[in-house]
Amino acid sequence: MTGAHWRTSTRSSSNGGDCVEVADNLPGVVLVRDSKDRTGGTLRFTPTAWQSFVEIVRAPAAR
Repeated sequence: MTGAHWRTSTRSSSNGGDCVEVADNLPGVVLVRDSKDRTGGTLRFTPTAWQSFVEIVRAPAAR
């Protein structure tokens, strides 16, 4: 998607393992992709859905 500014998730490992990149700079959409396959599929979320996901993952019960 044009204009997406990708950043690596703070939870991704730094040793070349499982990495997720997020682009949340576009209006009305949050994009997620695998950093090892940048030309592969991209997941799209509404900002509200993405925020809900992040809150659930951060919740103590999810750990």
